[in-house]
Amino acid sequence: MNTRRAASPLFRYARVLSIAGSDSGGGAGIQADLKTFAALGCFGMTAVTALTAQNTRGVSGIHAVPAAFLAAQIDAVAGDIGVDAVKIGMLHAPDIVRAVAAAIARHALPNVVLDPVMVATSGDRLIESDTVAVLVRELFPRAALVTPNLDEAALLLGRTIDGVEALDAAADRLLALGARAVLLKGGHLPGEQVVDLLVRDDGLRRRFESPRIHSRNLHGTGCTLSSAIAAQLALGAALPDAVARARDYVLGALAAGAEVRTGSGHGPLNHGFAPVPMHRLQDSAG
Repeated sequence: MNTRRAASPLFRYARVLSIAGSDSGGGAGIQADLKTFAALGCFGMTAVTALTAQNTRGVSGIHAVPAAFLAAQIDAVAGDIGVDAVKIGMLHAPDIVRAVAAAIARHALPNVVLDPVMVATSGDRLIESDTVAVLVRELFPRAALVTPNLDEAALLLGRTIDGVEALDAAADRLLALGARAVLLKGGHLPGEQVVDLLVRDDGLRRRFESPRIHSRNLHGTGCTLSSAIAAQLALGAALPDAVARARDYVLGALAAGAEVRTGSGHGPLNHGFAPVPMHRLQDSAG
């Protein structure tokens, strides 16, 4: 009998954890995140915060996961597989936010990208009103990047953002709430150019512009962008490069899915338009 032990592995995958809600329609939430991680060559894992009954027309029900079980999911993944980056999406209640914040601290989870999901593409509200203050207090300082769209930023700041010229001041006010870096997404503004603004508390400021892609299939765009940024961070990219590469991926997925009909409402992006093989990183523990 051969009793020799196999040699220790020399490599590992880039590991990205999605802490988010489940979209039964497959276009947003953890489903979009896993598709994005796979398309960008990363190993995806999940900790589900809530189940939604959802399709391209909207959300018809939300079933919450108990905070203790959410924590158990994160502990199981972080304690065994390990985590190189985290994407956080739908956190609907204060106890859920606190459970996530405690887990980030407990496991020293790196490269946290917080997408403050508050309203679905269909207009359905996905967060309890008293959760917003807890989200800002507990998670803004722990996130490497916060990625609000204009509706979410308006809810966070208590004022609307009505033009490209207002992005700088709004992003600065979001930093003042405790965020270390903010990607303020300007896609809801009118015009043929989409402008996003990246600011960081060390003075970094970078604008990203791209032609608008006209499509009804926009469901899960924000989830996809934040998960793509997390994937790029897990692969070792610096934050500005991670944002640039993630935007390029989203633009490609939007263009590839623009002429496809999925359901009768807002359809999904084409996450698998150009998948790459799973990346292998040097395993320092091997």
